Amino acid sequence: MNKIILMLLAAFLATACSSTNNTLVSETSSNNESVSENVEIPEEAPDNWHHLTSDADHIGIGTEKLYSEILLTRTPSKKVIVAIIDSGTDIEHEDLAENIWINEDEIPGNGIDDDKNGYIDDVHGWNFIGGKDGNNVDKDTYELTRVYIKLRDQFKDSDESSLDDQQKEEFEYYKKIKTEFEEKRAEAKTNFENLQNIKNAIQGAKSIFNVSSIDSVSNKELEPNYNDGPYQKQAKQVIKYFRDLGVTEDDINDAYKQFDKMYNYAYNPDFDPRYIVGDDYEDLSNRFYGNNDVEGPRSDHGSHVAGIVGAIRDNELGMNGISGNVSLMIVRTVPDGDERDKDVANAIRYAVENGADIINMSFGKAYSPQKFYVDEAMKFADENNVLLISGSGNSAENIDSTISYPNKFYDDGGVMKNYLAVGASSWLSDSLLAAEFSNYGTRVDLFAPGVDIYSTTPDNTYEAFSGTSMASPAVAGAAALLMSYYPELTAYEIKMILLESVTKPSNVVYKPGSDIAVPFSELSATGGILNIYEAFRLAEIKTSGSN
Repeated sequence: MNKIILMLLAAFLATACSSTNNTLVSETSSNNESVSENVEIPEEAPDNWHHLTSDADHIGIGTEKLYSEILLTRTPSKKVIVAIIDSGTDIEHEDLAENIWINEDEIPGNGIDDDKNGYIDDVHGWNFIGGKDGNNVDKDTYELTRVYIKLRDQFKDSDESSLDDQQKEEFEYYKKIKTEFEEKRAEAKTNFENLQNIKNAIQGAKSIFNVSSIDSVSNKELEPNYNDGPYQKQAKQVIKYFRDLGVTEDDINDAYKQFDKMYNYAYNPDFDPRYIVGDDYEDLSNRFYGNNDVEGPRSDHGSHVAGIVGAIRDNELGMNGISGNVSLMIVRTVPDGDERDKDVANAIRYAVENGADIINMSFGKAYSPQKFYVDEAMKFADENNVLLISGSGNSAENIDSTISYPNKFYDDGGVMKNYLAVGASSWLSDSLLAAEFSNYGTRVDLFAPGVDIYSTTPDNTYEAFSGTSMASPAVAGAAALLMSYYPELTAYEIKMILLESVTKPSNVVYKPGSDIAVPFSELSATGGILNIYEAFRLAEIKTSGSN
């Protein structure tokens, strides 16, 4: 999305600056950012590429080979529960419904907490960003905005000269946060206004051609004509710029929605939807809030993640999940914005207390003001032999030096034992093997397929998404499959098997977000990519063939 947005802005600015005075839209100032393509992207990835065995062209994880060889005559010993802490999931999807977790101790729809776990009618999981009245949080702010607001209110009447040493330290931190927030807010405003101008230009072009979409205008219609007036010339120029970039009107609309979100919601200090939930947000002892609507208003991301882990296999529908013997517990926690630490911690506790073996966390953010509370929940998961898996993030940053959350490092020292951080690999086995957006560094444990991953989306549909959000559930699915056949192995043993069985490419690749060439082995702690086939071979050795 970021690259498309930058291309859109560059295209619009070029169009505006090269036009005559009779323009469809006004000129805007450039943000001085540019995009360069270093390598031509080849043909599209196969829909099931991540399941395939590695060859000269692709580095898959070997799922299909595993099922056709090692698992062909074997039966799993355990139904593994994987908690999907995410934006919500379409639990009625044709390729998910049979594998959705059911709380057998809860009677659906009777308005009673039958199992006395504190959550009424939590038949398929829980929603920590919903209200008792059935309403749900959709968009929310970024954590940076929330930290800024809290510090702003704390120091709004302060005289810096009268602060003690500790307060002065906090005030310096506030000034840093204030600067960062104001820069982000200003950038969001500029980009939002630019995208508004782009949409105005598109609307003008559509009016000239009398079409509902610029994509329907033929190339022949865009050819110069002696009879063209200034508006016709400008309309053709606008459409041609976007077409030459390979940018569709849907791309433009998606970019607009992204910047609308950032300016009007994510970086808007006047926006706060928490009233919908109705809890005392500062009271961390209050764990029992929310509702049982595990789908929510926006379930595309969570449905996609759930499908990668455990979409029904071999049902002649859509696609195959990695684990065929899985129960997907849905814990809605992530809005269209940054998840809140209180909700994340309570989601982890809910999953552990209700039997989850694995927790997938395909979300992340740059600040975590209540990390101590998340740490406590992670320690609780460790104590209960639960494996946590998260994406490393999509900022193309070295997270050894730029911290992102969640992570396995506790604020009071120590490291979570049963935790894996996952980077994203692409389906290309050449210099583009590391996904251009993926975070990297020794804090990333391993990579897994995360580019053009085809999976379930709401209303019985399927799409290809990219992100470390897709790489994380690949590892979660692999862990679940191992646990289902080797229930005697601990979460830590499963984790180590996955790490010790990775495919280790010898490639020199582009470091994510740059044109710097580095060995792929330098991008993570293992230097490798998930290999589920080899993981099963290793598990067999470690369990001495007892299965």
